[in-house]
Amino acid sequence: MVIEPGSVLGVLGGGQLGAMFTMAACRLGYQVAVWDPDPEAPAHRLATHSFLAPFTDQHILARFADLVSVVTYEWENIPAELCRALEQRKPVRPSSAVLSVIQDRLEQKGFLAANGFPVPPFAGLTAPDQLATTVRQVGYPALCKTATAGYDGKGQWRILRESDVREVEQALSESARPGMRWIVESLVPFERELSILVVRGSDGQSCTYPLAENEHEEGILRITMVPAPGPSVVAERAAALARQVVDRLEGVGVFCLELFQLSNGELLINEIAPRPHNSGHYTLDACSVSQFEQQVRITSGMPLGEVRLLSPAVMVNLIGDDAVSMTKGAGCRALLDIPGAVLHLYGKRAIRPRRKMGHVTFLGETLSRALDYAKQFRGDLANDPTLSA
Repeated sequence: MVIEPGSVLGVLGGGQLGAMFTMAACRLGYQVAVWDPDPEAPAHRLATHSFLAPFTDQHILARFADLVSVVTYEWENIPAELCRALEQRKPVRPSSAVLSVIQDRLEQKGFLAANGFPVPPFAGLTAPDQLATTVRQVGYPALCKTATAGYDGKGQWRILRESDVREVEQALSESARPGMRWIVESLVPFERELSILVVRGSDGQSCTYPLAENEHEEGILRITMVPAPGPSVVAERAAALARQVVDRLEGVGVFCLELFQLSNGELLINEIAPRPHNSGHYTLDACSVSQFEQQVRITSGMPLGEVRLLSPAVMVNLIGDDAVSMTKGAGCRALLDIPGAVLHLYGKRAIRPRRKMGHVTFLGETLSRALDYAKQFRGDLANDPTLSA
C-alpha cells in the first residue's frame, strides 16, 4: 500500500531521531503526528500534530490511530504493546513482532544465535545472586546489561575479574524490579567497532549503506568514519550479514547492525537497532538519500532511495557541554570556518552530562582530510575557555 504525500505519518517518540524523521517527511510533502509524553521533545516543534500524553493513554491511542495513515517509531524502547494495539488499526513499520524481538537483549541474542548468526558468548540472568555462576559460563572479562531499556552505556556493568562480582551484584540488587532480567556477555577482544545500515521495504527489497567505523567514549558514540578503512571483503561480509539478519526478521524499515571485528577479521553482532542510528547521521550530508528519508519512503510504501556516498565523512557527536561552545563565544564561527563542516543542533533546551546535543559532519575529498578537520575541531573544543568557565 502506497501512502501519498499529504497524508499524516505517525511517529512514536519525539527526540532528535523523531525530529529528523519529521523534517524528511515534511520535505517530501507529508504531515507528521508526533506522540511523545515529553513536552520538550524537539520533534513537537516541527510536527503538524503533537500528542503529549503517556503511551498508556487509551483515549490518545484512538485519536492518534484515527489521524495517521501509518506508524513508525524513533527508538526501540517504545512499548511493544502500544505498537500491537496500533497495528489493529493501522500499519506499523517495523512491526511490533520485530520490536518485541529487538527491544529485549536476551530475545535478540537468542534469535540471532538460533538462526546461526555470529554473536559473542552470552547467558541470561534472572537474579543478582546468580551473577558469579553466570559470569563463569561466559568467562572473564564480561559485561552485564539490563535485558530491556538502557542505552549509551546506561544499565551496563563491566566485570573484568572475579573480584568485581560482589560490587556489580550489589548494584543489580539495588536497581532490581520484579521480573527484571539481565544479559551477561563475553567482553570479546575486538579490533574495531563497526556499524552498517540496511533498509528493507515491504516488498522484500533491501540495500545497505557503506560500512562505518565507530569510536566510543564511556559507552557513548563519539566519532563515526565513513567509509570504514580496511579491506573491501570486510565491508562486503558486513553488508551480506546485515541483509540476511533483516530478511530473517522480515523487518520493514531502517535497521543498524552494530558489529565487532576481531583480529582475525571475523565479525560478531553486538546489537541491532530497528530504526535510524546515531552512526548513520552522516547520511544527512554525505549521501544522496539519508537514513531518515529512507524511513519516510519505507513507512509510506514508496521505493527505496539510492544509498550512494557522495563524499567521505567523519561525524563527531556533541555531548553535554560541547553544545555550549556552539552557541556562545566564537565556537560556532570557528567551526563553520572549517571547510566541509556541517553543524546539526537538536534543539534540546536542557544541557546535561552525557546527553547528545547535536553533531557535526565533516566532509572531505578523502577520509584522511575529513579526519584532519574533525581532529582540528576536537582540539578546538578541548581548548575552548567557555567549557571551563
